[in-house]
Amino acid sequence: MLVKICGITSEADALLAVGLGADAVGFVFAPSPRQVSATAVRRIVERVPPEILTVGVFRNEAPQRVVEIVNGIGLRAAQLHGDETAEDSAWIAERVPLTIKAFPAGHRNIARAAAYGAALVLVDAPSPGSGEVFDWRLAEGVVDPARLIVSGGLHAGNVGDAVSHLHPYGVDVSSGVESEPGRKDPRKMRDFVVAARTAAGEAPNGADAGGGDSDDEDDADASPRPFDWQDQ
Repeated sequence: MLVKICGITSEADALLAVGLGADAVGFVFAPSPRQVSATAVRRIVERVPPEILTVGVFRNEAPQRVVEIVNGIGLRAAQLHGDETAEDSAWIAERVPLTIKAFPAGHRNIARAAAYGAALVLVDAPSPGSGEVFDWRLAEGVVDPARLIVSGGLHAGNVGDAVSHLHPYGVDVSSGVESEPGRKDPRKMRDFVVAARTAAGEAPNGADAGGGDSDDEDDADASPRPFDWQDQ
């Protein structure tokens, strides 16, 4: 189970996510309250352990620019979260270590995801900003679970259900583990990691399996957003 914490904006949050058991951290280069500069991310990447998957998130960026940023600052993956063509995605995939292609749930092109050349396919909510978790049945059978990352409206209170339902390769969260846009909440990150790994039948790695002072009511009242790294 790959657990990815996206929308990282500071070294402190990156190292905290890793310390709490995340396998991957994402940095948003597209317009967003969580947008970061390549210079800032380079400094963070230098401090992150080499086994952690560092991901640059792009939306409709020029392919050459994606490759330049990813390889120039030492990221290990590019996540393409826009309307990139299969040709552009495949071109990028040939030039960076790993590519993740994101699609809204139910998108017609998910069925031809292989043409995009991406190693992993991320399925997100179809209505950015709606605050709704997508119907997980839309991701059933359209992508090999061994290549599937689930995102969109996830938090500690529902990630276990997503994992149990879809058995994906990984899960991705941003606003569901924040205290405010761009600032991660340690307790929410810990609870998310524990819930995801428990549902996958894994022992939490680096997180307190006891759950500490977790507040189920807070989880139930959370209002994460699809494409939540974009959320205002």
